[in-house]
Amino acid sequence: MRQPVRSFVLRQGRISNAQRRACEMLLPKYGIPFKSGLIDLNHIFDRSAPKILEIGFGMGESTATIAQSHPGNDYLAVEVHTPGVGSLLHQIETLELTNLRIIQHDVIEVLQHMLGNGCLDGVHIFFPDPWPKAKHHKRRLIQPAFVANLCKHLKQGGTLHAATDWEDYAEQMLQVLRNEQQLANTATDYSPRPDYRPLTKFEQRGLRLGHSVWDLIFRKIN
Repeated sequence: MRQPVRSFVLRQGRISNAQRRACEMLLPKYGIPFKSGLIDLNHIFDRSAPKILEIGFGMGESTATIAQSHPGNDYLAVEVHTPGVGSLLHQIETLELTNLRIIQHDVIEVLQHMLGNGCLDGVHIFFPDPWPKAKHHKRRLIQPAFVANLCKHLKQGGTLHAATDWEDYAEQMLQVLRNEQQLANTATDYSPRPDYRPLTKFEQRGLRLGHSVWDLIFRKIN
């Protein structure tokens, strides 16, 4: 059986002692184990509030900042890399965030098995791996089938917000999102960065060097 093309590679990266301890001690508290069965997000967060899916949060600084700044929303953060999971767990504990939970698993399988249709008010995909070599573009996360799958889980009026600092990936994202009939662009092409997406240290450095960042915000219309 042919294996699906994944948008990530699990590398044996360095994990600090603090990140390892966070995973051991805090993942049972703030994590949601992957399972083949739908989860009730209102039950998990113990309230009815807008639910936002954060896909691929890196080391988690932006995700923690967003959750802290918007206590009226609940955030489900999905990431595969253990150092980032450990880092965000530590931030959840330090900041005493009650509106943020983590699933350490492939988001495609999370969408397929754990999330019901129309359960999300928004999706954030900030700076996904650009896979810059042309032969690797098939590994990029933003592809027509993936976007169509995301739309099933978005409520009508929900938003999909993606951002990248690779121009050719931004162009691909724009084309893919424009071609999805369930979505409408909230801008003519690219959107100004909204206040809720914080500038990362990496992004600030890039902007000082003259690099650009492209935000795309689309709304589900049907």
